[in-house]
Amino acid sequence: MAEVHVIGQILGATGFSENSLFCKWGVHTGAAWKLLSGLQEGQTQVDTPQVGDMAYWSHPIDLHFATKGLQGWPRLHFQVWSQDSFGRCQLAGYGFCHVPSSPGTHQLDCPTWRPLGSWREQLARVFVGGGPQLLHGNTIYSGADRYRLHTTAGGTVHLQLGLLLRHFDRYGVEC
Repeated sequence: MAEVHVIGQILGATGFSENSLFCKWGVHTGAAWKLLSGLQEGQTQVDTPQVGDMAYWSHPIDLHFATKGLQGWPRLHFQVWSQDSFGRCQLAGYGFCHVPSSPGTHQLDCPTWRPLGSWREQLARVFVGGGPQLLHGNTIYSGADRYRLHTTAGGTVHLQLGLLLRHFDRYGVEC
């Protein structure tokens, strides 16, 4: 079987209006893919950047996959959350990006968004926190349902990934 090894880190995030940010992440693949080693999901620590600065996480990612086909190439999905002074968490943005398909080192910027909700939900978000969230996590990366939502832009999650491909030439794929 062909193998893909993803080594890198979630560097951090910029462009969010909230402070005290952390990120929940996960990886989604098709049925032909098998995770040989590494964690399929994780969470960073909370970082409180100065106004306008980057929230630094430097959270490691180390994934090793085996695959029988190219369909269902891995996608990383993110949920960025903010934490207030009382420890309450509210959603700051959802996002996803495809893992690059060429070997080497890659810098990725993943834009995020969050559901807007009604004007009452928006007003409540400002004064008491919270706000609308997705019921199903796969809506983050599935196009059909996502485009029916009313959303607003969040910030950007920054990643640095290194990719190693092995045995793809045996299956007629040039690296």
